[in-house]
Amino acid sequence: TPKIMTTIQEIGSATDLMRQIDTYLPDDRVAAVEKSLEYAINAHDGQQRDSGEPFVVHPIATAVRLADMRLDTTTIQAALLHDVIEDCGITFNELESEFSTEVAKLVDGVTKLKRLDMISENSAMLKQIVTPEATRAASLRKMLVAMAEDVRVVLIKLSDRLHNMQTLGHLPVPKQQRISRETLDIYSPLAHRLGMYDIKWQLEDEAFRYLMPRQYKSISRLVNRKRAEREIYTEAAVKAIKWPLDKAKIKCSVDGRVKHLYSTYNKLQRYERMGRKFDEIYDLIAIRVVTKDVGDCYAALGVVHSKWRPVPGQFDDYIASPKENMYQSLHTSVRGPGNYPIEVQIRTEEMHEIAEEGVASHWMYKEGEDGAPKVDNFETKMSWLRQLLDWQRELSGDDEYLATVRTDILQDQVFVYTPHGNVKDLPAGATPIDFAYRIHTDLGHNTVGAIVNGKLTALNTPLNNGDVVEIRKSRIPRGPSLDWLNPDLGYIVTGSALTKVKQWFRRQERESKVRRGRDLLKKELGRLGLRYNEKEILASLDYDNFDELAESLGVGQISIARVAETLSPAPDEIFKP
Repeated sequence: TPKIMTTIQEIGSATDLMRQIDTYLPDDRVAAVEKSLEYAINAHDGQQRDSGEPFVVHPIATAVRLADMRLDTTTIQAALLHDVIEDCGITFNELESEFSTEVAKLVDGVTKLKRLDMISENSAMLKQIVTPEATRAASLRKMLVAMAEDVRVVLIKLSDRLHNMQTLGHLPVPKQQRISRETLDIYSPLAHRLGMYDIKWQLEDEAFRYLMPRQYKSISRLVNRKRAEREIYTEAAVKAIKWPLDKAKIKCSVDGRVKHLYSTYNKLQRYERMGRKFDEIYDLIAIRVVTKDVGDCYAALGVVHSKWRPVPGQFDDYIASPKENMYQSLHTSVRGPGNYPIEVQIRTEEMHEIAEEGVASHWMYKEGEDGAPKVDNFETKMSWLRQLLDWQRELSGDDEYLATVRTDILQDQVFVYTPHGNVKDLPAGATPIDFAYRIHTDLGHNTVGAIVNGKLTALNTPLNNGDVVEIRKSRIPRGPSLDWLNPDLGYIVTGSALTKVKQWFRRQERESKVRRGRDLLKKELGRLGLRYNEKEILASLDYDNFDELAESLGVGQISIARVAETLSPAPDEIFKP
């Protein structure tokens, strides 16, 4: 229509969006996106951002980022519409009628995520937030469950958050810092767990800018100070490795990249703690080799190691054993030109796509398909997403759920192996007991020993990247030890394992109370000569089941006299225990 064409011409990002989707979507899908764009423009008519620009620029920018990843039509539509329920008074039913149930559900899911407030307990700024911790925990729980049910909700939210971070300069400083802390504590770790490293790095650098402006400027100066020398060295290193790869007839691309600001800051902090000197040129460089197939990855590794001496203990094979966010690559460190250490990553083109975009790569539009994962074992590979739903069923308290997610999902990870070579990711500092519960609850309950890298190891030993862990299970069911609940002994790190151990002991305690209550009931009513009917008592005392009543008797919450009041004496039918 004339109105939308005028607006597209006026808003550059709208033109960018239409141009980008036209490169990979068929005409009917392009028309569907254009309809959503027009709807968003009309819905947000007259609304402005804090910067003074039209509000619709934001949902369009969100959609452009997802279109750059070549995502499916439904996701692009929902990105364009993701603020209309919250800000324009449009209902779910209206969206469903105008577009589709799937689009409406995605928009509704993103709308609910907008109510998520900051949840970091360690932030001093937490005290400035009025929302109680319980409300924040409940909000985060809803977000994570929504993500597990359809991860595209969080793909949109991450893109939304990235554009907000890139335009944060127009907000007051306290709000900048609050949003940046939330980004660093929640959204960046989520992007990492979803394998979306490109967005993760951008989110981290933007948050770093506002949370630690002095350090941000210092690292920026450090990176820029010897840029020319670093570029010369990188070019020389790329040429030095490309020549033998070409000679070996390995079809590949080789490029060098400079590390991101926040990761550079963290590396600098580690070096300071270790008393190690940070080199402004060589510690900021990594080389990436992208091949056509897996065989060429290993062939390229052989060439790299024959050209440059490997650094001992610095090799990881994530092709044979992928990370749980589907990341695959060979990682090695070598002594490059001038004997300086260089990190080298080797992967196929498909692996590189997944390494950059992670889970989003499985919603990329393919001809004849739209809006569905492109691999059958997607949910298996992303098993931690299903874990979020399992915890939703198992954990009743929002705080307990949040604590488990914090330890098991949002913390730094170590990658360890089962005896069969399967990779399991655990939070840093996790022990063999955490590993056992990660495999199966019953295995955790009955763990009596652990063999790590072929050696018998104490159950409270922290695991390291690359460890091979075998659990020894008791032949007779025995249950966990109370010592495991003592934080000073360091047996358990993960929230999920801790919850399972606590649940086991609560169950044992409850069963003991139920037995005690039943025994008391038999004995006392028998002594009084009263005959009882379970249904009659439950109806009179408003209990759902007899075990609940027995437990209440066992802990003294209700007296035998109160139960006896509901019964009629029957001297001719003396109760027989």
